[in-house]
Amino acid sequence: MKHLYFIMLLTLCSCSEAQNPTTFSKEALSDVMIGIDGSKTNFSKIIEKFKGKKVVIEIWASWCGDCIKGMPKVKSLQKEYSEVVYLFLSVDKDIASWKRGVRKYELKGEHYFLPGGWDSDFNEFIDLSWIPRYMVVDTIGEIQLFKAIKASDKKLEISIKGEYK
Repeated sequence: MKHLYFIMLLTLCSCSEAQNPTTFSKEALSDVMIGIDGSKTNFSKIIEKFKGKKVVIEIWASWCGDCIKGMPKVKSLQKEYSEVVYLFLSVDKDIASWKRGVRKYELKGEHYFLPGGWDSDFNEFIDLSWIPRYMVVDTIGEIQLFKAIKASDKKLEISIKGEYK
């Protein structure tokens, strides 16, 4: 009976880690993204650039009503936690719409376009099923918060403060 409980516990722990990884997959890190200036780079270079800083990642699109609804809260977080990097990854249908959205909604932060959209390797790794999607990466590059779909989710702010694991 003890062996059965041990196996069940091991299975539960394994499933939990698989659903909420702490590191990005090789494929996600290799995914090519386009900067606001038109330059192409892969996600590993983007995230490496911010090592030593906490990073809030938002996957969004300019046409997404829930994304737009969450923007005031994100801007509030930016004011309160100005030392944090805010990385916006767009799944817009085209670059022109993405750039218009960044200007229209006056989004401050780092901006990249995912040419693969929903089907990108990055989005496959995070199992993207809804936007907006928020993640928090800690100062050593580990994923601290894997999934939040509302800017008002308490786990998001707790992760920014460094209290959620």
